[in-house]
Order: sequence, then C-alpha cells, then structure tokens
Amino acid sequence: MTSLQIDEDNPVEAPHSGSRSTLQIVLLVVAAIFVIVSLYFIFETRTRLAALEAEHKSSIEALNKRQVSTEHNLKASTEALAQRLGMTEQDLQTRMQARVGELQRQQRAAETRLEQQQKEQIGKVSGDVATVRTELGGAKTDIASTRTDLESTKAQLARAIGDLTGQSGLIARTRDDLDALKHRGDRNYYEFALQKGAHATPVSTVSLQLKKVDPKKGKFTLNVVADDRTIEKKDRGVAEPLQFYTGRDRNLYEIVIFTVDKNKVTGYMSTPKSVAAPISK
Repeated sequence: MTSLQIDEDNPVEAPHSGSRSTLQIVLLVVAAIFVIVSLYFIFETRTRLAALEAEHKSSIEALNKRQVSTEHNLKASTEALAQRLGMTEQDLQTRMQARVGELQRQQRAAETRLEQQQKEQIGKVSGDVATVRTELGGAKTDIASTRTDLESTKAQLARAIGDLTGQSGLIARTRDDLDALKHRGDRNYYEFALQKGAHATPVSTVSLQLKKVDPKKGKFTLNVVADDRTIEKKDRGVAEPLQFYTGRDRNLYEIVIFTVDKNKVTGYMSTPKSVAAPISK
C-alpha cells in the first residue's frame, strides 16, 4: 500500500481534536470551581448550624438552671410559709381536700335544691297554663256573646239615632228662634223644663229624665224613654240636636236644650206633623 493511499484512508483530524480537548478542560475547570464553591458553602453552613446548636444548648441549659432555681425558691417559700402557719405540707393537703369535699357537698346540695325548685316552678306554670286555657275558653265565649250584644246594640242605635243631615239644620237656639219655627208650621214643637233627680217627664209621646248637669261646661245627660226602651244621651251640649226615631212609622224626633243651670235644663222637642198630639189628662 502506497503512502498516498494511507493519506486518503485516514483524513487529518488534528484541529477538531484540539477544540474538543479545550472544551473538556473548560468544563472540568467549571466543575472544579462549582465543587469548591459548594464545599465552601456546605462548610460555612455546618459551621453556622454548629454555632446555633451550641447557642441553643446554652440557652436551654440556662433556662433549666433558672427553672431549677425557681422551683427550689418556690419550695423553700412554701415550706417557710407552712412553717410560719404551723402546718406541714401534709396538713395543707388534708385541709385542701377537706375544703374541696365541703365545696362539692355544698354544690350537690345547691343542685338538688335548684332541681326541686325547677320542678315546683314547672308544676306551678303547668297549673297556671291550664287555668289560663280555661279562662281563655271562657273569654272566647264572652267575646262571642259580646259581639252578639254589640251587633244588637248597633241595630238599636241605628233605630235610635236620627239623620243628622236632615231636620238638624232647622233648630232654635233661643225662644225667639223657636217662635219663628212654630210660625213656619212644618213640625210640632213642645217646650219643657227638666229637674235633675225628678221622675221622667212626659213630652209629646215620649218621656224625658235629666240625669246629670255640668253648668260650667254646658254639658248634660238625659234619658229618652220611648217605645218601652230607654235611650241615653250622654254628655251633650247646649244647642246640640239630639235625634232619635220612634213610633210604628219610625218618625224622627229632635230635642234641643236652650239653657243649662245647676240642677235644671230647658229646651224643646219637635215631632213631625203626622204625629198626633197627646191627649191631656
């Protein structure tokens, strides 16, 4: 084999091999530096940890010494106090146990009394509830009865009161006004005077009875007896028209009081013309 052939079969690789060797060297240097730095940090960290551990141990030892000293001082103080009080530690424990037992006994007794009181109160409340239920049932019955009475009263009032927008527009406040109304001839007019405490006074077809007088306030209360029933006109005023219906035809009657004295009132009552005048006895 000739030298020319050898050169062709083995090409020259010297430059490429040199570059690879240089890169390997650089990588080795970098790795060595990383290892050195890592070892330094590891050593530094271990040194700090060792210092901290030593400091921690020292602190723990100091705390233990202080705890031992405190316990010793506390024990000495307790023994001194016990000696000063003339008691030993066993005496203190015995007295404390006795006191605790007494307190527990008192607590159990208080709990027993409280339970008994609660039972008594519950029984009392149950009895009160039963009573209230009974009273409530009676109250419901009374309410139903009251409602019935109220409806009946409303019906009676509807029959008793008058239409205040009607005849009340024509009232006389003085005797002269009354004379004027009489001359009109629209209704019948009957004058009267009522004494407090007297029997009912007949006026036209009804009767009037004065029950109460308040001259200072100009107020009075009177009863109207008509159609076998009594209608109370309570706390009314002077010149206030008092109206009610009466008779088979439900005629509108109207009463007006002129004056209110100490025990006396005067006024008049008007009735429709259709109402026959009463027969004088």
